[in-house]
Amino acid sequence: MITGLRLYLSRQASSLWRYVIEQSLFLILAWVPTLVGIGLRGIFYRLILHMDGWVAIENKVRILFADHVRLANGVYLDQNVYLHACPDGIQIGTNTIIMHGTILHVYNFRDLPRAGIKIGQDCVIGENTVIRGQGGVEIGDRVYTSPSSQIIAVNHVFDDPDKPFIDQGITAEGIVIEDDVWLGSGVIVTDGVHIGKGAVVAAGAVVTRDVTAHTVVAGIPARPIRDIRQKNEIKQQKAIFQSKRKGSQ
Repeated sequence: MITGLRLYLSRQASSLWRYVIEQSLFLILAWVPTLVGIGLRGIFYRLILHMDGWVAIENKVRILFADHVRLANGVYLDQNVYLHACPDGIQIGTNTIIMHGTILHVYNFRDLPRAGIKIGQDCVIGENTVIRGQGGVEIGDRVYTSPSSQIIAVNHVFDDPDKPFIDQGITAEGIVIEDDVWLGSGVIVTDGVHIGKGAVVAAGAVVTRDVTAHTVVAGIPARPIRDIRQKNEIKQQKAIFQSKRKGSQ
């Protein structure tokens, strides 16, 4: 029983003292609704996590390992958001919005070197998005994820048919999503993927390999279907042609 209790506490906070302080504040303030609750949490949650400016945290937000969470000015955490920062941290950039029911989950108890979640500024993480950061997740600026997206920087090894997969270890290569990327509803991004700047991933796609910048991908597994830059070049050529045509008339 004592071993189980120690295990539980080790999964909740950095220390017993931190657990007592954090859970006491959550008990008193986490349920308080409306602007009153947002204001109280904006003041008193500074005692347990890092706030670089003013942050709006709605009621029913759950945070574990709060001392490893850093929120920049203008961050908004909607109701039922869950942050588990153990132990290498969650960083959320300026004016980023984390929508209802989103889970940001590091849960690194294997001492993986790149674990953590970093989200840039002016992002919108859509409702019920799941981000698992054991291998490290880096998200740039102005990235939008639509509802129910999954960004999973961890995977189980299952190559040996004679061993249970839980005994074969994991891979945790990490995921990088550059600036100005849009993930459609229900997108799944698997471990080891790099998505380039300005890319668009269509709804329901499963991304298992890198995505080139300014490319639209779709399908299972996701494949390129359009180069956004080529379309812009065609538009520019048409505009130049029309301009010349008008000038010759």
